Amino acid sequence: MSEFHRLDGGGDTLLVSLQEGRPHIAYWGPELAQGAEASLDARLLDRAVPHGMLDGGVAFGLFPQNGWGFTGAGALQAHRPDGRFITQLAFEGCRRSADGIDLVLADTLARIEVTISLGLDAASGVAAFQTRVRNVGPEPLNLDWVSPVALEVPGGEVLAFSGRWAREFDTERFRPGAGIWASESRTGRTSHHAPPFLVVGEAGFGEHHGQVLGLHLAWSGDHRLFVERLRDGRLQVQAGELFWPGEIMVEAGETYQTPMLYAARSDTGLNGLSDRLHGFVRDRIMGGRLRAKPRPVHFNTWEAVYFRHDLEELKALANAAAGVGAERFVLDDGWFRGRNDDSAALGDWSPDPVKYPDGLGPLVDHVRGLGLAFGLWVEPEMANANSDLLRAHPDWILGEAGRVQPLGRGQYVLDLTRPEVSDALFAQIDTLLAGNAIDYLKWDMNRDLTHPASGGRPASHAQTLAVYALIDRVRAAHPDVEIESCASGGGRADYEILKRTDRIWTSDCNDPIERQSIQRAFSIFFPPEVMGAHVGPADSHTTARTTSLELRAMTAMFGHMGIEADVRDFGARDLEALTAAIGLHKQMRGLLHGGRLVRQEVTDPGTSAFAVIAGSEALVSVAQVETSKSGAAAHLRVTGLDPLTLYDARLLNPPKRPRAAMKQVPALASGETLRATGQWIAQSGLPMPILRAGEIAVLHLTRSAG
Repeated sequence: MSEFHRLDGGGDTLLVSLQEGRPHIAYWGPELAQGAEASLDARLLDRAVPHGMLDGGVAFGLFPQNGWGFTGAGALQAHRPDGRFITQLAFEGCRRSADGIDLVLADTLARIEVTISLGLDAASGVAAFQTRVRNVGPEPLNLDWVSPVALEVPGGEVLAFSGRWAREFDTERFRPGAGIWASESRTGRTSHHAPPFLVVGEAGFGEHHGQVLGLHLAWSGDHRLFVERLRDGRLQVQAGELFWPGEIMVEAGETYQTPMLYAARSDTGLNGLSDRLHGFVRDRIMGGRLRAKPRPVHFNTWEAVYFRHDLEELKALANAAAGVGAERFVLDDGWFRGRNDDSAALGDWSPDPVKYPDGLGPLVDHVRGLGLAFGLWVEPEMANANSDLLRAHPDWILGEAGRVQPLGRGQYVLDLTRPEVSDALFAQIDTLLAGNAIDYLKWDMNRDLTHPASGGRPASHAQTLAVYALIDRVRAAHPDVEIESCASGGGRADYEILKRTDRIWTSDCNDPIERQSIQRAFSIFFPPEVMGAHVGPADSHTTARTTSLELRAMTAMFGHMGIEADVRDFGARDLEALTAAIGLHKQMRGLLHGGRLVRQEVTDPGTSAFAVIAGSEALVSVAQVETSKSGAAAHLRVTGLDPLTLYDARLLNPPKRPRAAMKQVPALASGETLRATGQWIAQSGLPMPILRAGEIAVLHLTRSAG
């Protein structure tokens, strides 16, 4: 009989077996009866070995090693100074911990000990994998690659995530052939182009159907994910830190610990995956701290004034923001000494004496007098070449002495691994927070790491840990101050940064057409309340597209809503519509930020639809992002409702000129209430108005009293 180690959680069971002294995942699926593993026949785990291979076959497992005959990419690549690199780690023992199990592997000849920690969250069924590599030899151990584990993934279709600035969380589907597909980031952050997320599933999986496995490496620095087709046809996936040459040298007796790899499985497609991940983020990653804390509607000054800061104008903006229902006023870039554009002053974190002769106090007092919380933009990890900070401390730049670094936005990265640098930055932030009634920091990071070196050695890993330590220190000193993770938009979005922040700025693009796809993909792994979503100007500064206030407001309403435009320029009709949308958001905030988000599948590829459902209530968004190829609108089928509940369905924003697009207008589009069961709505749907490109429909469904 094979030895099994069992984990249960979220209606799932995960069984780890030991075969030939090496751990394997024998089963991960719907929960097994208690004790069922005791009667399993170990021969169920056998695999045929074809001719043309080593006698032991592919030798794949939870932590595959080339030294055991694995001919794919191993989970551990390491070497000694004299060139020795072969490892044959074998099982030594298993320890139960509060969060799961620890599997201990050892290689006495290589003098390496590996501990693999596995957990399965009791409520959500999200698995957590982390590995520690300990050097038990007298010589340094150079690590070239460590993945927490290697996982066999179902089926053969990959949903990968990519993008660029102002177009984050783009998606691509493909079926991997022979060899390796890899996604790598060397930017010192999760990046816009290669974020550490991946979904693999059976061919053709969708929002509501198909077996899928979602993976996320919770790390805010350099990383690599890959999918490999093994010689026997199986697919393995690994994820881990991407090391610079010689970066991770484990001295005698020391240990390297990988970032956490989170994984969740679903038999009901991407929505089933999100069901697990959203609850996990809310309760485990964020510790439940946002569950009973309504997310204030933001007003951010950036696209209203950019660097043009005038105290009286900002007060007028605050008045206008309060007038439409904003609850937090965030003063963005341009407030500090000598900051008139992005080429100077970054790093000099004191109020500009010309713009703010009496400091920030008068503006803060005015904002708080209106009943708004006050937030401030900072970018502590960076400094402009043209700054007092770097003129005084040119050696504080992260890099190698004597090298010319390319600038990014006129700035360099500061070496936070040096205590004097981190201490100086903390002192500046601490002074700001202690001296002003600031409730919120928008913490930005606008530059890739290009020479991540400190003291003559690679330091990307250490820099990432130093960022965490600085944020942790700020939070410890000012526990009531919320922090937003921003990195030129969504360039630093991961679960590890979210442990210490309260919001992610999803994208610098406020164009609602682009936002529909960005927010949809983002929502696979993140719940709506951490997704920063703003109402921008009618003319987008990133796409030059003009969109209606209704589309902008209704798109932003389904995230952590905010405004980023000069509302003083809005006409009376738009101001009225914006005020109404913010009021609706506040009314529905408990549903939007605590309900179940269910992305809907529709027949029109130019339509994006999703619902947020809680109990007997739902809010449904249907946006037409491009001209429909169909002349008429299909009925909207909404999946996720209680099938037996009788719902009243009402369109909250019936078209103002319905006959401009329709000869015959459905009752729902005329503002009338329709009544149907959840089963009917899921199967037959609701009659929808014809939407032209750039239009949106929002429906409210409530339990019928009739």
